[in-house]
Amino acid sequence: MGKDANRSELGQFLKARRADLTPTAVGLPTDGEHRRVPGLRREEVARLASISVQYYTRVEQGRLQASAPVLATLAEVLRLNDDQRTYLLELAGRDTPRRRRPNAQEVRPQTRRLLDALSAPGIILGRRMDILAWNPLAAALLTDFSRLTDEQRNYARLVFSDSEMRRRYMNWEKVAPDCVAFLRMEAARHPDDPLLSQLVGELSIKDQHFRQWWAAHNVAAQTTGVKTLHHPLVGELTLDWETLAVATDPDQQLVVWTAAPHTPSHERLAFLASWVTVHSPADLAAPSAPTNTNRRRPYRATTSA
Repeated sequence: MGKDANRSELGQFLKARRADLTPTAVGLPTDGEHRRVPGLRREEVARLASISVQYYTRVEQGRLQASAPVLATLAEVLRLNDDQRTYLLELAGRDTPRRRRPNAQEVRPQTRRLLDALSAPGIILGRRMDILAWNPLAAALLTDFSRLTDEQRNYARLVFSDSEMRRRYMNWEKVAPDCVAFLRMEAARHPDDPLLSQLVGELSIKDQHFRQWWAAHNVAAQTTGVKTLHHPLVGELTLDWETLAVATDPDQQLVVWTAAPHTPSHERLAFLASWVTVHSPADLAAPSAPTNTNRRRPYRATTSA
C-alpha cells in the first residue's frame, strides 16, 4: 500500500471505530430517536472534535490529510487505545522517519546464540511475522519449522493455513484475530511492502475468518499475552508469551513462551524440554511412523491425587 492507500485505510479505520461507539458511550443525548445503525454518525464525531462535518467527511473519505492536532482530537473522541493511536499516526504519516529497510532480514549470530541459550521456547519474528529463527524447544512446542520453506515460515500463515498449528491452539479464536491485528499494524508501518500485500491477499482468499477480521480494522502491537495449547506429547499447556525488541533491528522481535512456576504447565513444559534434548521435533510430526513406546511415550503427571 502507498500513501493514497494508507489515506483510504485511515478513513476506513475511523469509520470502523465510530461504528464501535454509541452516543451514550461518548455522552451524547439520543432523545429516544430510532437509529439505523448503533454507531456514531459523522456529524456527531465532527461535533465532538470541534471540526466541520465537511472536513471530517473528507478525512474519512480519504480526500484530505488531517493535521496532527485533529488526529489527536479524533483519537480522544473515538476512545482509541495506545495501539490504535499509534496505528492512526502511522497511517497518517505522522510517525518518526524510518531508515530504509534492507531487502532481506538476517538474524545476527549473537542473537542466535541468545536464542539457543534460552531454556524456554523462543522464536525471532521479523517483518510480516516471518519466522527468522527458532530454538529446538519452540519447534517441539509448535511445529517443526525446518520442514517448511522460507515462504511457509510465517507465523500468521501457519496459524491460518497449517492444520497441525491450528489444532494445537486451544484458544485459536483468540490467537488468530490477534495475528490479523498485528498484520494491520505492520501494514501501516510498511505500506509499500509487496510481500505483506501478497500475504494479506493470500489469506483473505483462503480463509473467511481472516477476511472478516481484516475488514474489522482492529489493530494491536505484539507485547504480551497468554496462549493455551494441546500438545500431542505433554497435553494441555497454558503459557505466557512475551515479546522483546531486538536492539539492532527494530523490525525483529524475540518471542518467548514461559509457564508460571509450580503449575502443571510448568511441569509439562519442563518434560518437553528434557524430551527435546534426546529427540528431534520431527519425531512429533510423524504419526504414521511405527510406534516406539520409548520415543513417543505420552507425558504422565507425577503428582499423586
